[in-house]
Amino acid sequence: MPAAKHKPYAEQRFDHLKGLDGISDDQIGEHLSLYAGYVRQVNILNVELSALRERGRASGRDSEFAEQTRRLGFEYNGMILHEYYFSNLTSGAPPKPEPTSRLARALAESFGSVEAWRTDFQAIGGIRGVGWVLLCEDPMTRRLTNHWVSLHQDGVPAGFKPLLVMDVWEHAFMRDYRATERGRYLDAFLRNVDWPIAEHRLVEPMAVRPSAAPGAAPPRSSDRAAASPTAAASTARSATAT
Repeated sequence: MPAAKHKPYAEQRFDHLKGLDGISDDQIGEHLSLYAGYVRQVNILNVELSALRERGRASGRDSEFAEQTRRLGFEYNGMILHEYYFSNLTSGAPPKPEPTSRLARALAESFGSVEAWRTDFQAIGGIRGVGWVLLCEDPMTRRLTNHWVSLHQDGVPAGFKPLLVMDVWEHAFMRDYRATERGRYLDAFLRNVDWPIAEHRLVEPMAVRPSAAPGAAPPRSSDRAAASPTAAASTARSATAT
């Protein structure tokens, strides 16, 4: 049987990430180069694993097949989480979601208040180690919860929908801050959150990201504008910038 052919993923562009507050353009540029490496590695591993299967080496006892399969989850999530991260940042962001927005109401229902959610989210960002902080929705209960993810793949709640993704690997901030100044980076991240994007992810039935997958369409401006009153303002900023 011929091996299945994998269409390669394409690196996404995030040209809107200019002039962030406390996260420099140089830091973003360096970080985007690292993201591009994850896209390349996903494509390479898919080709190599396909070749191994074609040669009849798809076996848990085959050390090369096993190790490359294990690595695939790391590389895939490295690609996907970075796409969520870059797309939920914007310049000129308000400090928090609009009080009447669905996102603000959902945060208050799950955490007591938006401020209590922020305190918890930021506290998780201070956990020792390298990884990510995710605000997710359980699609079964509609409850919002914060999660620590080690590396890229350990601790992701299966089936939950990411609403806000924060990278807390040192590579996300060490051009701008010292290794001991992660707290300053956490403050900067929260000053640049694109709340309309987070709300768009909340109201959509499936997780939304600017997918590197061939043929996948990014969120439309009209969809974002319909998600909440704050989304219209964000769309207007983007139109003015272009």
